[in-house]
Amino acid sequence: MPLTLLRASLALAIVAFTAPAFAQSCKSPIPDSDLTVPGKLQLSINPTLPPLQSVDSKGELQGLNVELGKEIAKRLCLQMDFQRMDFPAMIPGLQASRFDGIDTGMFWTEERSKIMFTVPYALSAIGVLVATDSKFKPTEPKDLLGHVIAVDADSYQERWLRNFSKTESEKGAKPMEIRAFITPTEVIATLRAGQAEAAALPAYTTNEIARRGQAVVAIKAMGATPITMAFRKKSVAEAVAKALNDMRKDGTYAKLLDEVGVPQLPEAEFAIRGPGPSS
Repeated sequence: MPLTLLRASLALAIVAFTAPAFAQSCKSPIPDSDLTVPGKLQLSINPTLPPLQSVDSKGELQGLNVELGKEIAKRLCLQMDFQRMDFPAMIPGLQASRFDGIDTGMFWTEERSKIMFTVPYALSAIGVLVATDSKFKPTEPKDLLGHVIAVDADSYQERWLRNFSKTESEKGAKPMEIRAFITPTEVIATLRAGQAEAAALPAYTTNEIARRGQAVVAIKAMGATPITMAFRKKSVAEAVAKALNDMRKDGTYAKLLDEVGVPQLPEAEFAIRGPGPSS
């Protein structure tokens, strides 16, 4: 037998011998019936929020949530499959069983914890940006009253600002004019075009936008809250929480968050927070 053919035969024999052993040694704790596609962990992501998630010059996903998702999938013996979409479509998509979970830096709220199985994994707050040449210099939330503020639609920051504006206007203050857009990219474009006086986005994103020189941070943090992943099945959420706890124990969790400057969740254990769906 020629040497090259012999080597090829040996290589095939090695693959045939080792593949079943690997499959037996790495079995997912999640039943196939609880996954949208057996063998895959399908998570929605909106890659417009650096440094949590964005795309590089080649169009490849990058950022904290991307790396967290990949690491969690690996520990659960599943293939990671990100589903790119705008945020407003995510919760309806999850409820329609189009994918397994949401991994996009979503703020935790009690309301959301009742319609999905939420697993908080880090902390964030709302940051406020102004244009680099702006004369508007807000330093606290009250300074935003009576001004045009751009936000991403159906977000924690939109609801927080609308509630704050409503409360203050009931006391006699002039309300904010809040303009909502589908993506943070549109929010920043609106700010830079002079169509809004300020923009409110997650603080980790406002810091990154300022670092790139596209705008200036006016208010560093307000409305602090946990950010969360969310899942349609309790078994998936529980398995992800365990993977996060294992990542904290071996230092992987701290390493990933420290690399992008995102504060760690202070709770000792990662777990489902809230009751989850009733049906």
